[in-house]
Amino acid sequence: MLSMLGLVGALGLLIVLTLRGMNLFLCAPLCALLVALSSSITVFPSGSEVDFISSYMSGFSGFIQAWFFMFLLGSLFGKFMEDTGSADAIAHYIVGKLGIKYAVLAVVLACALLTYGGVSVFIVAFSVYPMALSLFKDANLPRRFIPATLAFGSVTFTMTSAGSPEIQNWIPIKYLGTSPYAAWQESLVVAVFMALFGYFLLMKMIKKAQQNGEVFEVRADDPEEFKRHLPHPVTGLIPLLVVLALSFTLHETLQQSALIVALLGGVLSILVCNFKHFVNLQQAINLGTTGALIAIGNTAVVVGFGAVAKVTPAFQEAVALMTQIPGNELLGAAIAVSVIAGLTGSASGGQAIALPLVAPHYIDLGVNNSELHRVVAISSGAIDTLPHNGYVVTTVRAICKETHQAAYWPLAMLTIVVPLLGLGLILGLFILF
Repeated sequence: MLSMLGLVGALGLLIVLTLRGMNLFLCAPLCALLVALSSSITVFPSGSEVDFISSYMSGFSGFIQAWFFMFLLGSLFGKFMEDTGSADAIAHYIVGKLGIKYAVLAVVLACALLTYGGVSVFIVAFSVYPMALSLFKDANLPRRFIPATLAFGSVTFTMTSAGSPEIQNWIPIKYLGTSPYAAWQESLVVAVFMALFGYFLLMKMIKKAQQNGEVFEVRADDPEEFKRHLPHPVTGLIPLLVVLALSFTLHETLQQSALIVALLGGVLSILVCNFKHFVNLQQAINLGTTGALIAIGNTAVVVGFGAVAKVTPAFQEAVALMTQIPGNELLGAAIAVSVIAGLTGSASGGQAIALPLVAPHYIDLGVNNSELHRVVAISSGAIDTLPHNGYVVTTVRAICKETHQAAYWPLAMLTIVVPLLGLGLILGLFILF
């Protein structure tokens, strides 16, 4: 009982502190320590026993080991796009062709294209943010909606849809023997619904903010605006296409390492295409590397919290309870994966923990593998984006330099409410038809 109270209390405290803008390098380990103490887990390494420091640091260092090069190259890619004016060139071209009223749509489509092309959702934010900033500035839109716009195009209707090369759509294959295109007809219906409804909701929130007098606020650390010759939009678009093409073609053979190659190709293509347009290459490198360290650090400290939570008795009890929910099997699987993803702050983490238990149980009951695959994928992306989620922290704080108080609630509406409605829709399609 104490272990469960400690886990729930520490998670709630971490969410509150994150919303209040507390430094995650301090509050995440402290909340994890509270989890450990309430579960009678020793603090220091003590031989064969599970301990707080080893558990926390294994999660922290494991994330950095797995993602460092992606974060580094992704941050450099975004900073190079900004410094060369490539992002501005693309933004101005879009505005010229579509009109400034479609600035938000342009950002959403850019994120969706990269996500469905295999670029990690973490890196999409790095890549598209410079263009989003330029478009929002030109359209005089409140900049606190940039994180929500980036997230909507990345982690909703694309990340968990049939055919997506994102890991959230591939983890179930190992346990269910399905394909990335499992239940593609129903998935298409849900993706279209989520895209249309989410965009409507996003635009409604932005328009309401504008009616309340909100405009784009220029900050001291924004890229300096001065008259200069921008590169041709095509040379700005080529690096994005290189990342997309390499990621898509190499994904099956290199798996996650394909993203390293793709981003490296994107960085090199910027140097080749637009080298003469750099304002300050050395400064861009310095800012890019520093930004990468801040972003991956903010994410890793939260992953460490999840690593400690996973070794507690309360977490094991919660997993067992979630996987034994009575009633419709697909609904039970959806609840189990959603809750575990919320506890760990990770869609892929929720799948990896729940599927070894859920898959054999429901397959034995005769559940259709393809239907289970799609339900698990969509449900993992429902309540995973709580305030302590690594992607949320990285996008809101490290990339967009916003506060949770200002930027999180629009993001939550698009990445929690919309996916939950999509989950309800696909459950209805499977159960009724």
